[in-house]
Order: sequence, then C-alpha cells, then structure tokens
Amino acid sequence: MRLGFSVDQLLPRARGGGQLKMGLLSLAERDWLQPSPDVAAREAAFACCPDAVQLSAAADAPGEELAAMLGVSGALPNAALSRHEDMCLLTRRSDEDIYRLVGAAVAYPTDWQPKDKMGLPLAAMHAPIHGYQQQLASGVDHFMARLKPGRIFGRCNWFIAPTPQLRWIADSAPEAAFGHVDGANAGETLFIRSERQTLRRLPETGAIVFTIGVYVAPLGSLSPGNIAMLAGAIRSLVSGEGDRRGSAYYAEALLRYAAAYPEVLT
Repeated sequence: MRLGFSVDQLLPRARGGGQLKMGLLSLAERDWLQPSPDVAAREAAFACCPDAVQLSAAADAPGEELAAMLGVSGALPNAALSRHEDMCLLTRRSDEDIYRLVGAAVAYPTDWQPKDKMGLPLAAMHAPIHGYQQQLASGVDHFMARLKPGRIFGRCNWFIAPTPQLRWIADSAPEAAFGHVDGANAGETLFIRSERQTLRRLPETGAIVFTIGVYVAPLGSLSPGNIAMLAGAIRSLVSGEGDRRGSAYYAEALLRYAAAYPEVLT
C-alpha cells in the first residue's frame, strides 16, 4: 500500500477525527523516503537554526549506521541533510523497556523544539497530545518493542496552520494567528500541514528511526473530497483536542468555506 508525498495524497490516509489511532501502513523500501528532496532548502533550514540538531552520545553509532544506509558519510545530521525528511533516533537502555529520544535533526518542526524532547520517553514526548496516554501509549510501546529490522511502517496526520512555511514554531496566540481568517478567504489563508511519518529499526544497532516528511498546501488547492474530510474531522475532534490545535479560531471559517463543496453535505 502506498503513502504519497503531498497533502492531497496523504489526507485520505489520515485520521478523520474521533478516537486517536496509530493508523500504520506497511511500506515497501522504495516508498520509505521522498525520492526527490530539495537538498539546498534543507541546508538553508539547518543553517539558520542551530538548535534543529540535538545529539547525545547514544546517537553516535545509530546515526552512522543510518547515514551509511542512505549512502552518505557522517552521522544523523548528514543523513537528514540528504533527504526531505527530518529524522529522529530512539533507543532503549538495557535496564528499561521504554524508548527515549537520543538524537534529532529537525529542520521543519510542527511547533516543537527538539531540545525540549531529548532524553524523554515516548509518553512524555507526546504529553501535549490530548488522549495519547489513554488511547495510544500502550499500543505504541508494544509496537516499538516488536518492530523487526527490514519492516517499514508509515502513517500521516494533519494540522491547520496560519503559514505555508515548512518550519512552523507558533510565535503568537491562535486568536491572533488566525484572526484574519474568514469563510471568504479561508482557501488562501488556511494552510493544511501533513506529516508523513515512518518507523523502521536499524539492523545493527537496533535503534529505531522515526522520519517526518512535512508537506503544506493552502486549503483551496485541495481536492473537494479532502476539503470535505477536513470539515468532518473538525466537527469530530475528541474532547480537548481542538484546544491544542487552536480550532476555535478557524473552525467556523473552514466549515463555511467547505460548505461550497457538495461532498460536505453527504
């Protein structure tokens, strides 16, 4: 099964509201990473943000293994520079059953800072996600423990952002960031951001590589079916999830814009 490399291709595979779920797809090797990365853009993004790369000593060996797998010299930063995807490394200590973030090269964050997550276990990393502990934590931990080398799994998500920038760190409150949005201009002022995420275990070190490929498109450029999907998802966000997403400040505009599409009414 394929997992595409654009917002329009990814949204049909994304969760459409309701209870949180992993939603993993098994991927072939050829579908692991984007085949045509803009390396110059990656270099510029990393150059402007030194904090985008965070490394602990535990990332040295798996970072070198990952770089070699991708045919580049060096370690994790070089691997992430060579591809469109941001890359994180997670390892498990000999005295623990949980995985912790030990290395991150994240040029295009979705409102998070790698330095704030280093060394944390998965549950703590995802603490801001409403419902993660109750609905996903145990399933994710079980999946990570059983992941075999050679298997690749992918999933995707979506966010509504006030900017088309690939690097997004919210620098204003949502009521200000979305204050200019209304039903008439939502197609040009709301941007749909989808993370194409993959997981695989490195065969030599046993570390898990988590990749994040970010794609952004204006709402008005999407297919009618995807606009309808987003409208339905906004209506069915689980309790508390909309607060984290700032949906109170753009939901009405998005729904008014989407009402022009007949798929929303079915």
